[in-house]
Amino acid sequence: MGKTELMVPTRYYARLAELLVRDRVDVSALLAGLGLSPQLLTHAQGLVPFSQVDRLLQHLVAGGVRSDLAFDLGKLLSASAHSFVGYGMLNSVNLDQALRFEAQYFRLILPSFQLRYHSGPDFGELTLTPRVAMSHVCLAFHLEAMGMAALREVSDLIGDRRPPCRLQLSIPEPPHHARYREIRDLQCRFGVASAPGVSLRLLGDPRALPLSMADANARSLAEERCRALVQQMTDVRELAGWVAMTLREVSEGLPTLSELAGMLNLSPRTLNRYLEREGTTYRELSGRVQHELACERLASGASVTEVAYSLGFSDTSNFARAFRARSGCSPSEYQRQARPGSGPINAAASMLAP
Repeated sequence: MGKTELMVPTRYYARLAELLVRDRVDVSALLAGLGLSPQLLTHAQGLVPFSQVDRLLQHLVAGGVRSDLAFDLGKLLSASAHSFVGYGMLNSVNLDQALRFEAQYFRLILPSFQLRYHSGPDFGELTLTPRVAMSHVCLAFHLEAMGMAALREVSDLIGDRRPPCRLQLSIPEPPHHARYREIRDLQCRFGVASAPGVSLRLLGDPRALPLSMADANARSLAEERCRALVQQMTDVRELAGWVAMTLREVSEGLPTLSELAGMLNLSPRTLNRYLEREGTTYRELSGRVQHELACERLASGASVTEVAYSLGFSDTSNFARAFRARSGCSPSEYQRQARPGSGPINAAASMLAP
């Protein structure tokens, strides 16, 4: 039996089509050329495999699409775009209740990501992180789009009463970073990489911001519908791919098993048990990803010491032993062979252990 694919709503990617058409892209020809479903960018009420979204975004970026496409897509996505979830949000009593509703049913909005929300007397914070494995290009695109969409949602819900906000993204600063400075009362930081994700922090009490459309009966109906839809969903994600992606996206050191489990609301033992069912372990995955990153950073010209410390080693000798065990050569030898014009890299050094 084939693997079940994660399906995601097309309604958000249909808005992407609007931007591509505006940029004179032939959307139908683009999808046909990639062998992708026509409804990916043309059908606002359908579902498509998330792998098709990933392929499309990789193709667009490789083809030189403008860097601020995700930024503009996020600005188009209002709370009302979220179907029954958006209806429940709009009919909440205050901003705090609306954002809690969104977090509770975010799987209906975009099941490839998870949303967490917490608040206090002087803040409210949304944090979005990936639930499934995806390419770096796909991840970066979604994080920027969702960051802007979260800001748009808050503004839609409370109008010009939006408090100052702080937006933090794990992605590097994009070429169009100046556009963020044009947004009123927004502080923005890039490269915040304790884990791949984006967070929006409201610097004010979200419970003190009432919503004009508050209707308890309408919200109750929306919640009943959302609850029924969630019960029909099947979780098809594979955790090994997610773990490998998350390990690669954190630039300094590698998250521990406990830290990864905490992101998933699992115990470390439970996470490792799930990984074992998929034929691997945290130790195997972290060792492979660590070695891949070491090879990439050594080949880029970083010193052995810089690479060792960036991957969380306390000294270079431990790093050298671990590297030699997988490659059959020292980090310095690998780096010499990886330099342009130095000939082919030793086969043993270039092989990545599973």
